[in-house]
Amino acid sequence: MIPEDNRFESDPAEALPEDPGLPAGWVVDTPDGTDPATVERLTELLRGHERAGRGWAASGPGEVLVEVSERGLTMRENVVVRDPDARVRAWGSVHDRAEGRMLLVHIVDRDLDDPLADRCSDLLLEWAEAQARSVGAARGLAVQQVDTGAFADDERQHRWLSGAGFHRVRTWWQMSRSVEAAEADLVPDPARWERKGVVFRRVERQGDGMPAEADLRAVHDVLEGAFTDHFNSAEETFDEFIHRLREDPGHRWDHWWLAELVDGEGGRPEPAGALVGTVSESADGPDGSYVSYLGVLESARGRGVAKGLLRTIIADAASRGRDRVGLEVDADSPTGAEGLYTAMGWGTTYVTESWHKDVRID
Repeated sequence: MIPEDNRFESDPAEALPEDPGLPAGWVVDTPDGTDPATVERLTELLRGHERAGRGWAASGPGEVLVEVSERGLTMRENVVVRDPDARVRAWGSVHDRAEGRMLLVHIVDRDLDDPLADRCSDLLLEWAEAQARSVGAARGLAVQQVDTGAFADDERQHRWLSGAGFHRVRTWWQMSRSVEAAEADLVPDPARWERKGVVFRRVERQGDGMPAEADLRAVHDVLEGAFTDHFNSAEETFDEFIHRLREDPGHRWDHWWLAELVDGEGGRPEPAGALVGTVSESADGPDGSYVSYLGVLESARGRGVAKGLLRTIIADAASRGRDRVGLEVDADSPTGAEGLYTAMGWGTTYVTESWHKDVRID
């Protein structure tokens, strides 16, 4: 469930040593997500982190506001390190994602010299471990996982994580596929089409424009069932799932699709697959679409459900004048999904990693 108050320790002083070991005038505090200058600075730090890790920046204020806005703070907590001029030089954010799984964002200014950057990193990671103990205790757990990411070529981040007891546990291929205008005809209609006993359709909308709850629950149930045999699968409640996905700056209800089997006994539609897409906005060119989630129940695999859903989002992107569709795939996917993506035109643009640490709750 979504708690009325988050499960974290909101006072950095309670989560860190009395003497943080910073130079005179440096302070640790919490960022004000309502302050445009703070959001601008955090965006600058995030973009610098991306450029250093993969060669280019893509994030904007929307990605920052997910972490620091009032809505985001229901399930998150943030900390920053400021220099004597009150300029933010390091930023940490933790997300109470699901029971047993806490996500960490960990960013340090690339312009700091190594000893000071190392100390800022240490503080962020000490703070994150204290937050893991807080959220784990609130959930009644014996162990709380901290899950953070790093670009595959970011050796500085790797050194910090390894030194703090994190372990590299997974590799992810970030893939992209170009979209041509003619591919708008790849399926009869992205809103609804049928092939060999499978209907592909957008989630239904009610009179007020909001999606039908029954369809949203069907998407959640399909994805929960489809990923039970996948790496680091953690059960997420329906409320947690909807709250988290609505926070995404690219969220659009008309980018959610269901695949239903309609050739079974009695002819009653049976949810078998789901795709949740988002918009990848661009400041200097056409927008793109992104496959945030694609899942097919094991009982329906081999019937072209995944391929049909992918063809649907490609056609939808083309009809909207977009030039690409992106997605992420587990390099060790048990379903061999990368083979389908490659066959359909996706290629790897960069590589990321998951790093984990298990924190015991006292």
